[in-house]
Amino acid sequence: MLTAKDHFDNFKVRWGINRYNYTVSPGLYAVGDPKQDSPVIVTANYKLTFDLLRKELAGQNLWVLVLNTKGINVWCAAGKGTFGTNELINRINKTKLEHVVSHRKIIIPQLGAPGVASQKVTKSSGFKVSFGPVRAKDIPEFLANGWNASNEMRTVSFDLKDRIVLTPMEIIPGLKFLLIPVILLLVFNIINHRGFDLNSLTETFFNLLSYVGAFLMGTFFVPVLLPYIPFRSFALKGLFLGSLWALVFFNFHSVFMFADNHLILIGNILLLLSISTYLALNFTGSSTYTSFSGTLRETIIVVPLVVAASIAGIGLLVAYTISNLG
Repeated sequence: MLTAKDHFDNFKVRWGINRYNYTVSPGLYAVGDPKQDSPVIVTANYKLTFDLLRKELAGQNLWVLVLNTKGINVWCAAGKGTFGTNELINRINKTKLEHVVSHRKIIIPQLGAPGVASQKVTKSSGFKVSFGPVRAKDIPEFLANGWNASNEMRTVSFDLKDRIVLTPMEIIPGLKFLLIPVILLLVFNIINHRGFDLNSLTETFFNLLSYVGAFLMGTFFVPVLLPYIPFRSFALKGLFLGSLWALVFFNFHSVFMFADNHLILIGNILLLLSISTYLALNFTGSSTYTSFSGTLRETIIVVPLVVAASIAGIGLLVAYTISNLG
C-alpha cells in the first residue's frame, strides 16, 4: 500500500524534483503473500513505475522482479538497452529465482518487448517470457484471464490526459533554457541604455515574455496538441508552433518592447524558433510515438541546426548593439 510520503514523492518527481535519484533497489519483491506457484512480473527500478505497479496489484499475491534500469521507466529503458535481455538474465540469476518459484514463467511489460530477446532469456535462464498488457491497471484482469491480453490491453494509447500529466516534467527541467535569454537580454538592454536602470529591467521583463511564449510552445502546447500538429518529427512540430508564435511576435513586437529593427526582429525570431524546436524534440523522451533509432537520427540532424540558428540569432543581436553604440 502506498503511503502519504510515496504519493508526495511521486508528485514531486512529476515536477522534476529529485527525478534522477528516484529509484528502488533491483531485486525480487513480494506483493501480498506469494507462494512458489505465484506469477513473477518484471519491471524497472524507477520508483514511480514501481509504485504504480504495486498500487495496481493491491490484493494480488505475486512476485515482482525489479531490473536495474538506472532509474528509467520500462519503455525508455527498453529503448536504451537497460531494460534488456542481459540485465533480465543477470537479475534472474542474482535473485536465484529458480529456487523461489516452482514454475519457469515470467511476465514482461509489453512496452519492454523491444529490449528483450525472449528466446535468449529462455535459453540462458530456463524461464519462458510472456508479454503482459501495456498498462499496469490491466494486469489483474490479464492474470484472471489465464495470461491472455485483449486487443484493448495490447493497444498503446497516449491520450490528452497522459500527455498533460507529463508536461511538468518537460517544463521544470526546461526552465534552465530560459536563463540564457534572460542573461542575453539583460546584457543587451544594459548596453543599449548605457547602464543598469529601471528602463533596462523593464524592457528585459517584457522582452522575456516573448521567450516564455516560445518556451511554452515547446514544453506545453506541443505535448498537448501532439496528434493534431502536422509532421511526424517532434522537432518539426515544435518548429511549426514556434513559427506561429514567431508570427505573433513579428506583428506585435512592440508589445514586448523590441525596437522595430530588422536585426532585432530576425535575431529574436531565430532564437525563438530554436527554443520551441529543441524543447519539442525533448518530448520524444516522454512519448510512446517514437523509437530510439528514430530519435537518435532526428537529434543528430536537429541539434546542429538549432545551435547554428541560435548563434546566428545572437550574432544579429550583437550586430544591432554594436551599431546602436555607434
